[in-house]
Amino acid sequence: MSGSGLGAEAARSRALAVLRIRSRALAVALLPAAVAVILLVGGSTGHLPGTGWDLARRLLTPLSVLVLLVAAAVALVVVRARPAMSPTVPIAEEAAPDLYRMVRDLADRLDVPAPSAIALTPDCDSWLEDRTHPAHGPPPAEEHDDIAGAGRPSRVRTPAAPVLVIGSPFLWWMRVGELRAVLAPVVAGTGPSAHPDIAAARRFMQGLDAAVAVTSEPRRGPVLRGVLAGVGWVARLLLRGCREHAAEMERGVAAAAAERAQAVDYGLRIVAQEQVGLAYAGWDRLLTRVALPAWRMGRWPSRLNAGVVAALTELSRRDRLAEGFASRLGERPACDLLEEPGAVDEATSLLAARLFHGGPAETGPTWSPVPWDDYPEEVVDRKWRTDAARLHRVLDALHVPSTPGEPSTPDAPTLTRVLAHLTTPPAPAGPLPSAAPALSTAPTEPTAPARPAGLDAPPTGPAPATGPTPDDEDLTGTTARSAALAARLSAELAREGAAASAVPAAATGPEGAALPGTPDPAPLRDDRALPLFPLQPPRTARELLADHITAMVCCAAMDTVGAAPGLDWLDGPTLVLGGVRAADLSPQVLTLIEDGDPSALRLWLTRQGIRPEKPVRLV
Repeated sequence: MSGSGLGAEAARSRALAVLRIRSRALAVALLPAAVAVILLVGGSTGHLPGTGWDLARRLLTPLSVLVLLVAAAVALVVVRARPAMSPTVPIAEEAAPDLYRMVRDLADRLDVPAPSAIALTPDCDSWLEDRTHPAHGPPPAEEHDDIAGAGRPSRVRTPAAPVLVIGSPFLWWMRVGELRAVLAPVVAGTGPSAHPDIAAARRFMQGLDAAVAVTSEPRRGPVLRGVLAGVGWVARLLLRGCREHAAEMERGVAAAAAERAQAVDYGLRIVAQEQVGLAYAGWDRLLTRVALPAWRMGRWPSRLNAGVVAALTELSRRDRLAEGFASRLGERPACDLLEEPGAVDEATSLLAARLFHGGPAETGPTWSPVPWDDYPEEVVDRKWRTDAARLHRVLDALHVPSTPGEPSTPDAPTLTRVLAHLTTPPAPAGPLPSAAPALSTAPTEPTAPARPAGLDAPPTGPAPATGPTPDDEDLTGTTARSAALAARLSAELAREGAAASAVPAAATGPEGAALPGTPDPAPLRDDRALPLFPLQPPRTARELLADHITAMVCCAAMDTVGAAPGLDWLDGPTLVLGGVRAADLSPQVLTLIEDGDPSALRLWLTRQGIRPEKPVRLV
């Protein structure tokens, strides 16, 4: 066995335990048939005469046939089911000869088989993935092309090493030596993985897991659903019996790989692990603060991996703990190991949008790439004006006048209109009769607003909430007008999302994105619900209201004092006033929402020279 050690021996013993469970299941399936054969042979030769033996033959023969049919069905589903495969961007050897050379040299130093191929994933992790299951092979070869570097799929099935999956942010942020040190324990895992017992146990577990997934699909006929229910019960029973052994087997493989990799770049690996944590933090921040707003606007940043370098470089400037990380940028980055890093970055960026947001697999009129230079104008400006337009549509539906006491003028959306509506009216000077609240002359009743035209039509589904709900418990700390407006915004946004989802996804092609190094679409077809990994829970009503008010303030600043939309690599869309990032706007907006007091926001507007009474340009 490759790699002697306690971890390798533990992994092999656990693999044998999994295989023993498989053998026992086979023996249980064959036992009734074996007994039935003995009874039939005994009856035909006269060795088992009598009524009792005849009754046993009549009962056991059909039972054994039934058990064999069930076992055959289970075996057929396990063999034919397609195991889950991580969505990746395959990297052919011609596209990254230096990267393949580095990985092979690393495998030679570790004395383990080299990975059969390399693929990238838009995540900060790296692992080995076994893709030797027959369902991962042809036909058709084009759909399962992650075994890069092989011109044609082999007709004869031979044992293949796992595919090395590398997190794409590592290639752009790490230096070549750091990447080699990080990949050493991963590549070392090909040694234990090559053992036939471990490989067989993994294939058996993958088949069971895939069989459970197949039997759980709802779109089946009643007869087939009943058959698959029995198959699924057997597969789950076997999975429960093997789960603990399989988990311990993987732990043993990891321990053996770590033990073997200790002699390779051990000192550099300690430093590289710090970069792993830093890359994870920067990648998460880039996706949630920068990429997510663009995805919601129907645009996907086409250079996410280059963006993580900019984000981490910015972090090194701001955070004293990261001061030493910028100095390493002068060394050769690992992305230089790719022949066309730009094309690979674009492919992984599109895959990231599909996995984390659920975007289409192809570009189209409503789903197009955006370079970083165009991000402020194409995403930030459009986002703010779209949110401001939605805010004023809701105010129009609530019959809120542009200026308190005057008729509504939708042609002139102003920030003053928003401030006046959210301002809590001053309390009366003296005590009022109990019926006084009913005689209030306020322009809009905030506590129980009537259903306005445009938003009051009952939808086909459940009616949207018009006030604080259990899902928006954070609205309890706001004013009544803020809560009502936030609920209306949530309902309007939900309607827009439902209308968008009802339109057929014309940009989603069955064969995936047509880009160089495009991700294999086959794993994505196995997952009905996208996104597979949502970045954030849906925004609360309070957050929606704060975002819309902030957008209105930014639109007023751009249209009255010449402010500009900007991109902050760590915080996302930002307002640039006089060449300086405006970072103190959020507290003023929250004060307006929670207390109904616009004085702090008005003071901020005055200090910046922004005129809230001027109309703004909407989308």
